[in-house]
Amino acid sequence: MSAGSRKIVLGTRGSELARTQTRLVEEAIRDAQPDVTIETKIVATRGDKVRVVDPRAGRKGLFTAEIERALIARDVDIAVHSAKDLPSETGLGAEIVAALPRAPTDDVLVSKHPGGLSSLPPGGAVATGSVRRRHQLLWKRADLDIIDVRGNVPTRLRKLAENEWDAVVLARAGLERLGLLDARTEINFEGQRFFLEILPCEIFLPAGGQGIVVLQVRSDDQSTKTIVDLINDRGTLLCLQAEREFLRRLQGDCNCPVGVLANIEDGKMKMRAQVFLQGAVAPHQGEVEGKPDERERLAAELLDRLRAPASAQSYGLAGEHE
Repeated sequence: MSAGSRKIVLGTRGSELARTQTRLVEEAIRDAQPDVTIETKIVATRGDKVRVVDPRAGRKGLFTAEIERALIARDVDIAVHSAKDLPSETGLGAEIVAALPRAPTDDVLVSKHPGGLSSLPPGGAVATGSVRRRHQLLWKRADLDIIDVRGNVPTRLRKLAENEWDAVVLARAGLERLGLLDARTEINFEGQRFFLEILPCEIFLPAGGQGIVVLQVRSDDQSTKTIVDLINDRGTLLCLQAEREFLRRLQGDCNCPVGVLANIEDGKMKMRAQVFLQGAVAPHQGEVEGKPDERERLAAELLDRLRAPASAQSYGLAGEHE
């Protein structure tokens, strides 16, 4: 069957950000294969349905499992995910085969006060749905009151406006893709003025996969793999594979306060990770460097460096959804 006679069904969540990211995938495929017919199917996930999540159960897979099942059942041909929502090991019969170019990986403090994190009032309330961000915030500002929050980006901004909170922490990639980050210092959201601070990556190391839109297809669907390969950003995919391998080895999917970031510069891959051990205020941190095709070895070496000061049992922490 020629590419021109193909119809491809994209599977995605129904949130505004998920739809926006899926349109990016659709546009990329159309540019690469103009004759392919593309449809989008919205798949309701458990994370979209439940109002309260038991933190002991972890949050990874809450926003991806149903889409993955629709893929295996052949209801969709390509599952479109935010990479950081995926468990470090995916289901049998499905493969992550491509990624769009990575968006900025920074976290952003969206605040009712100018001046950023250092200018928040003593005991200020900061909302986040991320265990990693909770630990990073308290590392720098132990006095803060960290509020757990769920919902998509617009919902979290509305909650910030409606509640007596001082700030919320969100991913820069999501704000940019929704067109909410035109200026770097402030935004106006539904009549409410908020001040922005792009948080330093040295402290707020991102979640594995942050900023990446990833494409998953069935392992036996070679024709779709061929089309998807045309839009794959190889460097982004290599970095994602390194980050996911680190998380797989760490088994850091269940509320584990961990940040990990890989990037490729001048033909070398650099990986950095940050893990908060139980009871510790400051994280253990490490960095490695090597060839991109050595990413599995690099992930193992990085984990060994982090484990050196503490026993492996110290890493049996609980995962996050951001």
